[in-house]
Amino acid sequence: MKLILTQEVGGLGAAGDIVEVKDGYGRNFLIPRGFAIRWTKGGERTVESIKSARSSREVRDFDHAQEIKAKLEGTTIQLPVRAGEGGRLFGAVTVTDIAGAINDAGAAVDKRKIIVGNPIKSLGSHQVTVKVHDEVDAVVTLNVVPA
Repeated sequence: MKLILTQEVGGLGAAGDIVEVKDGYGRNFLIPRGFAIRWTKGGERTVESIKSARSSREVRDFDHAQEIKAKLEGTTIQLPVRAGEGGRLFGAVTVTDIAGAINDAGAAVDKRKIIVGNPIKSLGSHQVTVKVHDEVDAVVTLNVVPA
């Protein structure tokens, strides 16, 4: 089955890519969740609009990505969360929480670009990777403090 991806799918491609997948995967997973649409000859115009929207959202070039990386790595992000005794959190810190804290610090980051190795379930300093560009990853120091 030939599909046009409408958003990034891990291990498959980015928005605007035309991919060939098995029928069941496309019909039962990608299309119902809105990750893809069926490929048609008229869909080429859709591909162009998706790619232009993606390019406007992404970081413009490698040099700009390096500037954002330097800004992110130069600051320590404070993230206040609810915590119990002994420094244990009521739940885990989500990528949405991390993205909100980074955006409040002055750098616009999409939550889908944040990579957390192990779930953050304790207070203290943690390392989080932010994929700024295809070739640029920034390691951000996240300081989880009680609210």
